[in-house]
Amino acid sequence: MSNPLKPKERLAIPRQHMREQAATERRHNFQEVNLGLETEIAKREALRCLECTNAACIHGCPVGVKVREFVSLVLAGDYLAAAAKIREDNVLPAVTGRVCPQEDQCEGACVLGNKFEPLAIGYLERFVADYERQSGQIGLPKNAPKTGKRVAIIGSGPAGLSAAGDLIQRGHDVTVFEALHEIGGVLIYGIPEFRLPKDIVRSEVENLRRMGVEFQVNVVIGKTVTVDELLQEQGYHAILVATGAGLPHFLKIPGEHLCGVYSANEFLTRVNLMKAYRFPEYDEPVYDCRDKIVAVFGGGNTAMDSVRTALRLGAKRALLIYRRSEQEMPARGEEIKHAKEEGVEILPLTAPVEFLGTADGWLTGVRCLRMELGEPDATGRRRPVIVPGSEFDVPLDLAIIAIGTSGNPLVQSTTPDLKTRKGSYIEADPVTLKTSKPGVFAAGDIVTGGATVILAMGAGRKAAHAMADYLTTGQW
Repeated sequence: MSNPLKPKERLAIPRQHMREQAATERRHNFQEVNLGLETEIAKREALRCLECTNAACIHGCPVGVKVREFVSLVLAGDYLAAAAKIREDNVLPAVTGRVCPQEDQCEGACVLGNKFEPLAIGYLERFVADYERQSGQIGLPKNAPKTGKRVAIIGSGPAGLSAAGDLIQRGHDVTVFEALHEIGGVLIYGIPEFRLPKDIVRSEVENLRRMGVEFQVNVVIGKTVTVDELLQEQGYHAILVATGAGLPHFLKIPGEHLCGVYSANEFLTRVNLMKAYRFPEYDEPVYDCRDKIVAVFGGGNTAMDSVRTALRLGAKRALLIYRRSEQEMPARGEEIKHAKEEGVEILPLTAPVEFLGTADGWLTGVRCLRMELGEPDATGRRRPVIVPGSEFDVPLDLAIIAIGTSGNPLVQSTTPDLKTRKGSYIEADPVTLKTSKPGVFAAGDIVTGGATVILAMGAGRKAAHAMADYLTTGQW
């Protein structure tokens, strides 16, 4: 359907906002914060689209969603067709509609954003994906005839799932191997329920299963079976390593061994995958946050997820300690806003230098230094510089380290002809994502380091394209 409004009339419509659970309520529960758009609000937002001939928003999307076409279908009221249109390029629309940083991707490229607020593409994507799921009429793309080729994908995170969706559509048999007991990778163990309900992930995984993707859990590649065994003994014609970057970094300061110091990976995995947030229904061991002082160190989305989770687990104070200013935080603006509304205390320009504890090894606090911003570093952000004589202590019961990750080396260490680089990341051609080992490709965070869900999905699609060429031609 063509937009019935003239361009000036479209520009007069303000960007529509999504309903949210009240901060005073949501800080005490794990229910979703954002509540989605109502139908009329979604249609009104879709009216803002300028229907650009050369739509920059499509080029801004790492998986190439046909934004103009799906928004036009929203205008026409054909929400199932709109969802099906997204699924042509994105096998996880209900996920990316929630956690994708659209402000830096499709919406960041929207020409409306030059003078006005950009089209709320993420809101509309979530709207049609939720409509589709609730209707039970999933518009799955059709698969090509079977090719007889078998593909193994190691890791069931965003890169692996995206590649699986593309390869199954091309007629190849696809098996996804997951080391943990549930499919989804970081979508399951890393992102809290209040940002991404796990039933949403399970629904999207089930859609891939219906398309023909096979999933095997509790398979640790490198221990249960090796890459060489998959290729030589189990008959797989190509392999994609998409194991993510799940090895946590630490601060490397005295006292980090104390009881009460977690990595964000462990903390979030215990809460999300192992359901500690549903205590006492699930009595999974996680440090009792009730009436405790909790500090998270870092300024990215994982840090925000951790500190907001601690708050919901009953922390009386939830602190975010970050060595740069709030303006330099890499976390999404929406997440920072939500955290502050919920009562998270941000201590910017603060660097930890030592954890303090009791004689029998329990955390009691952290010693910090004040910082000020100096010249920009390699990332373009201003480098934090110590303020002399600014040492001070913060009492703590629990510390969570969320300062980044590197690649888990298990697959690489058991595949000797697979070249790696610093941080245990796998070397892969930037265009084809081929590794040094014939038949083996790598994509996502295990290649690039920690990034976003949608960037990993884009890499998965790129790898799937190259793998399909290899499976067809046999040329490496």
